[in-house]
Order: sequence, then C-alpha cells, then structure tokens
Amino acid sequence: MKTAGHIFNIQKFSINDGPGIRSTVFFCGCPLSCRWCSNPESQNRCRQAALASGDPKLAGKEWTLEEILAELEKDRCFYEESGGGITLSGGEVLLQHEFASALLAEAQKRSLHCAAETTGYASHEVFADFITRIDLLLFDMKHWDREKHREHTGVYNDIILENMRYAVSQGIPTIARIPVIPKFNAGLDAARGMAGLLCGMGIREVHLLPFHQFGEQKYEQLGIPYAMKGIPQLHPENLETYRRIFLDAGLDCSFR
Repeated sequence: MKTAGHIFNIQKFSINDGPGIRSTVFFCGCPLSCRWCSNPESQNRCRQAALASGDPKLAGKEWTLEEILAELEKDRCFYEESGGGITLSGGEVLLQHEFASALLAEAQKRSLHCAAETTGYASHEVFADFITRIDLLLFDMKHWDREKHREHTGVYNDIILENMRYAVSQGIPTIARIPVIPKFNAGLDAARGMAGLLCGMGIREVHLLPFHQFGEQKYEQLGIPYAMKGIPQLHPENLETYRRIFLDAGLDCSFR
C-alpha cells in the first residue's frame, strides 16, 4: 500500500464537487492532454515544466496519508452540518490509484462521504477495484465519438465508456460531467449523441461545465502553447438550447 501521494491542491469549501460542503483533493498526473484543461500542470506531458517552474502551486508536493487526513479532518464540522465530505479529483486520480484507495479506506473508517471525479481512463481492473470505495462517482464525459475524442484529448474513449457502463451496472451513483467546449463538443449534434449514449447506459443526471479561461495564465507560466487562447468563454445563458436536448431525453441536467 502506498502511503504518500503527489498532490497539487486541496481545495476547501468546495460546493460543486458533490453534495454539501467538501474538500477536494487534486492529484497530480493525467494521461489525457485535453486542449482546454484548466490544470495543465497535472497533465503528464506538462509535469517536467511544472516541476521546473519552482512554483509549489504548479509542482505540487508529496503528502502522506496522515497529513492529508489531518487536513481533511479540520473541516469535519462543515461536512457534518452540510451533508458534505471529500472528493478526489485531478489530474486523474486513477493514476495514483493505490494511494487514492488507501486514502478512501481511511476516510470511510472515519465515516466521511467519499466522492471521486475521474475521466475513467484506466484499466478495467483498476477502475473496478477503485469504485468499491466511493459513495458518488463524478464521471467526466468529453465526447461520444471515439475519433473526435482522440483528436482533442489524445486518447480513444473505448475503455472510458466501458468503465462508465460498468459503474452504472454495479449500482454506483454516477453523475456525468460534460465540459462544453467550443469547436469540439458544443454543437447540438454532439449533445444529441452524448444524451443518447448516457440514456442508453442508464445514467440519469448530467452536469454541464461551460468553457472558461481560468487556466490560461498557467500555460504562460509553464511556457506551453495554449490552443484555446482568445476563444470566448461560454455561459449558461448561451447553452439553454444545448441543455434542452438533455432535458428532452429525460436527463436531470444542470450547469456547474
């Protein structure tokens, strides 16, 4: 069992990563290379630049289980009063699945509600073991089309969709989270394809995450070209027709 993990942020008072008030633990490392990623320092392709930056907010640091648990326990009163808990995110938490699983096991012993946000890009064996330790799965969905998925994220979505179906089949409470990105999946045809796929899997709730430019400065710090530079942000009022497609398909769909 790994007793230390590489973490780049622990965000307190998070209200968008599961029910109630939560602490979100962001794990370093991600095998995807999404062009719009607001945490480029977490991507595998950018890790050396992040480490060389000298900025601890970009490079992250090693945390032991005891250190993270002590930090999470500081806000127990907020979790209990609001029905909140902890959420593991990234990057991609499954890249450090041994440490993440150990952390979840300890959190469960302390009766903390445990959620995880993931791309689902991991072997089926790793994924199937990991989800036995969580109370809520926030599953990122980028696109239904495997070729478009690979073009914009660097990987095919075959194993991702397989793992999503498996989580639902095992009765794991699962919410699909869709980053709505211009020139990628913001078109209505993409929405129809994803809505149909999610309904077929048995997923009932969707969160739409409109494209923003919050991570642009990080690319400048890392000296890495930013493919989304100058592209206007999206807002909920721009996406009501898009959202309506999911609602009409019978999905509970909201913005985050």
